Order: sequence, then C-alpha cells, then structure tokens
Amino acid sequence: MHKISYAKALYEAISEEMRRDPRVYMIGTEVGRFDYHLNPITMGLAAEFGDDRVIECGITERYIAGSVVGGALAGARPIADMASAAYATLAYDEIFAKGGMWHYEHGGNGGLTLPVVWLMNVSGYGSSGAEHVRAPIGLFFHSVGLKLVVPSNGYDAKGLLKTAIRDDNPVVFLNPRPLISDIASIPDEDYTVPFGVANIVSSGTDCTVVAAGYEVKQSLQAAEILGKEGISVEVIDPRTLIPLDIDTILESVRKTGRLVVVGEDIIRGSVESEIAFQVQEAAWESLKAPIRRVANPNMPLPASPVLHAAIMPSPDKIAVAVRTTVASKLARKVGA
Repeated sequence: MHKISYAKALYEAISEEMRRDPRVYMIGTEVGRFDYHLNPITMGLAAEFGDDRVIECGITERYIAGSVVGGALAGARPIADMASAAYATLAYDEIFAKGGMWHYEHGGNGGLTLPVVWLMNVSGYGSSGAEHVRAPIGLFFHSVGLKLVVPSNGYDAKGLLKTAIRDDNPVVFLNPRPLISDIASIPDEDYTVPFGVANIVSSGTDCTVVAAGYEVKQSLQAAEILGKEGISVEVIDPRTLIPLDIDTILESVRKTGRLVVVGEDIIRGSVESEIAFQVQEAAWESLKAPIRRVANPNMPLPASPVLHAAIMPSPDKIAVAVRTTVASKLARKVGA
C-alpha cells in the first residue's frame, strides 16, 4: 500500500492503463507540455507517452468531446479531459447525442462500441461565480446511453477510472474538486472497482443517508455529530449513479426506516429526487418518516461566501435533516 492524493490516484490509473493498452490516449487543455501546466491529474504523462498519445489543445470543449467519439469509432480508447463540468453544455451534442446514443443507434451490444471517458471536475463549492461553480450532475443523470461515475475518495477514483477506461460504453467521470488533494491508501497491485456496486461507508440503524462525491465526506461528518447525540446513521456511497445500486439503498432503508438523500446540484429534477422516489416506490411499507433531500434550492450559486454557505449542503444541514426525519412519525402504522 502507498498513500497518495486523489489527483495522483487518477494519474496512476491513466498512466497504468496507457502502458497496458496502446489504444488508450488522452486529449484536453493543459494535459501536455505547456510551461503553465496546472493539471495535477496529468502532470508528467506527456514526458512518458509523447505528444501523439497526450494531445494538448486549446479551450475547445466541443472539439475535445467530439474528437474522442471519432477516436473510439476508429478503434481507440480515448480519455477526454474536459476540465470543468460547468462547461459540458458547450459540447452537448457530442456527449449526449453522439456519444450517448450512437452505441444504441448502430447496433447496441452486437455492433458498434464507444469506449470513451469524459473526465471532468465538478463542484458547487467555491467563490468563482455562478458560471464556473456548478455541479450539473443531474444533467448527466438524465441522459441516456452514458454511464455516470462520481467517486468520493482516491481509492475508488483509481479503481473506477480503470473500469471506465476498459468499458466499451461511454462514461462521464466526475471528479469532486474539493477532494483533489485528499490522501488515500492505494494498493500497490493492479485493481478495479466495479460499476453499480454501492459502498456502505458507515453502518447505522436509525437513518440511511445516501450521498455521492464530496457529499459523502460531509455526510460522514454529520454522522459523527449525530452519533454523539445517540443517533446512528448509515452512510451509503453509490459510487456510480448510472448504473445505480438501488438494491443496497433499499436494503438499508428497510433496516433503518428513514432516508435522507444529499447532493450539491439543484434539488429540482435531481439525482436526490429520483433516488427518493425509487425508494418510496419500492419500500413504502418500511418508511417510518417522510424522505428528506438536502441540495441546492434551485438557484445560481452566489460568489459571496456568506450567501454560498446559506445555500449549499453542509454537515450541519445534513444533521438537521436527519434529526427531523428521526423525530418525524408518519400518520399510519408501518407495515399495516
């Protein structure tokens, strides 16, 4: 085992897969040899693999996203560093229509494959203004044909990225920006983390909290606060939102009888809303209280740190939601 940052874990995943498979290449802004190189995920790749496999280009989201679809059609396994998910809409057609639908339109599993990974930083936390600081996770979740990965730690990030690169389907891989410098213990040997298998990060009996990415860290902090009050919280990290391991979530809710879903995207039409509905649809008889959601209340994120803190999820807000859920009682007898 060795300890490295989240960013270094991604670097290891990319470099190891490029050594393993000559069809893997990377393209993006600030992935190559530029003197002002600022990308901790790709620093050093060009020196080892050269300009033909680590392709530097300008801030051209549409070109980056579309070129890798063509690369995959030609037999390569490209990784596109899109920098920020806030600007993914500039390449909407390339990612969501061509990338997401051509696998289906050209014969599905028996025909064309599209082994593409779009790597993006995502975060609703920061003070760079509403256009830069966004977490459009629900936009990708609403798509068809794409797989969606949101890791919460360096160990999972490396294993999930290796799985994504080896997958024959297009994958959107969202890196929570606040976690980039977090340290994790990584095995020395090769490993992968499968898609569609959630991780029970913390076991509990009073309430289930489901969160992805950076919100897992915040939910664990909330669980620690609540544990001192005698409230036992089970925190579940889905790891991948498409495919979603709803069975693990349902099993937990049937045990605790309560659910709080946490995310940093806007709450309307969100991942949190979909998970909440699937749980009430499949496990209504087990619920002891209404499901609660903690997310951005449908508004652009202000640059003001004070206003920003008033909007975004935090350990304290998650704790309040859990306390409310634990204290609430449905006006019916559970199981009746």
